[in-house]
Amino acid sequence: MSSRPAMRPVTSRMWGGEPLRLRGHRVAWFVPAALFVLIVALDWNTEGDFRMITWIIVVPGIAAALCGVWATAGFALLSCVAYLLMNLAWSEQYRTGWPNFILVVGGGAVAVASCALRLRAGRYVGHLQDVAETTRSTVLRPLPPHWAGMEQAAIYLPADTTARVGGDFYDIQPSRYGTRVILGDVQGKGLQAVTAASAILGSFREWGYHAPDLAVVAERLETRMRRHQAYSAVMGIAAEEDRFATAALLGFPPMSGHDADPLDEAAQADPAKFPRPTPYEMEMVDFGHETPLAVSPRGVREIETVPVLPLGLSGLVTTVFAVQRFRVAADETLLLVTDGVTEARDRTGEFFPLVERLGTRVAADARCAEPARLVALVRDEVLRYTGGRLTDDTTILAVRRAGGPDWPSELLERARARSGATGGASAGVSAGGASGAAPPPAPTRPAGDIPEQDIT
Repeated sequence: MSSRPAMRPVTSRMWGGEPLRLRGHRVAWFVPAALFVLIVALDWNTEGDFRMITWIIVVPGIAAALCGVWATAGFALLSCVAYLLMNLAWSEQYRTGWPNFILVVGGGAVAVASCALRLRAGRYVGHLQDVAETTRSTVLRPLPPHWAGMEQAAIYLPADTTARVGGDFYDIQPSRYGTRVILGDVQGKGLQAVTAASAILGSFREWGYHAPDLAVVAERLETRMRRHQAYSAVMGIAAEEDRFATAALLGFPPMSGHDADPLDEAAQADPAKFPRPTPYEMEMVDFGHETPLAVSPRGVREIETVPVLPLGLSGLVTTVFAVQRFRVAADETLLLVTDGVTEARDRTGEFFPLVERLGTRVAADARCAEPARLVALVRDEVLRYTGGRLTDDTTILAVRRAGGPDWPSELLERARARSGATGGASAGVSAGGASGAAPPPAPTRPAGDIPEQDIT
């Protein structure tokens, strides 16, 4: 479960065409057709003192709201013909006259024009929503369920369902030094928050791949955020100088002691190289984000962290990005969320009890600790708790180590086939000789000491 490629939302298809379909067939015409038959039948069966044929002006108006231009024009023409024939069927003293006929003709013309404008506006809205979906897929790139030796699932729920994009961000970056994961939330909303999130993710994807030490990745993220602030200040973008972002930056060690490159799919899928996961030590830099949770069949525990200032605020104090390390059990799934989850409120104003809800559900069903089930569970619980009213962007990310019997069989078969095609070549080894042990930490320096060339 992950972000999907851009596709036009259902709403744009509804407004851009005929919204009523039954088993793939268009049935929008049925509504104005039934109304047409009803008005003609009532007019035929009423007394001459109460003629209803003038009401037929409503038929093309209903068609304009549901059907296409040609269907609306057909109903407008049919209404005019029906008006004339029904008038001729009555004696002259009961006929409604030409003024009403002109009203029916004018109503039909207005209906056709309104339908054309509706479809044009629908196509424009659909185009804007496609742009928003493309932007979201660029910032939050789609990831496969099994990626970089990890099993992952993510759900993003924008508070603005029209714009469909916000300031939340997440990504998983494989490297020879292990797998790096980030999830964060840019302060504020709107296009500028999306721009800041895109800048942070661009830096993460580059430095998360090249930097051997997680502290270097953290420092580069801070530098990029400050460069973004400096650029925004020069461009005169209001409030951008003070914009910041909370984030959780995680570093998973390489999956084995065989120096396998995490980018090599064959190496990851080979049970001989990657047996069933064992307890391991993780690294983390907490930029003032929500506390990560470790979820397993045994329950839910909070991972105690010592946060540093959010990204973009290192100029306030001298900050050293100390990497924290903690142990993670083999069957634990790490759950990362934004404040759209932890600050969700019910009708009485009470905050969403995430840990308590998860503990209850996991105790009842241990399979809820699986990433895909876990993010779906959190989403459903939040929406149920808030009554479907989200006041902030909500992002839920669950990751855990994968390998051995837990790894999908299709990946294993594909890897074996590829290995046979290449003459049984062994899995790729990283050029730098990454080992299963964590690389020696690179020296860190205060975040405030950022080279001048990095600010421009």
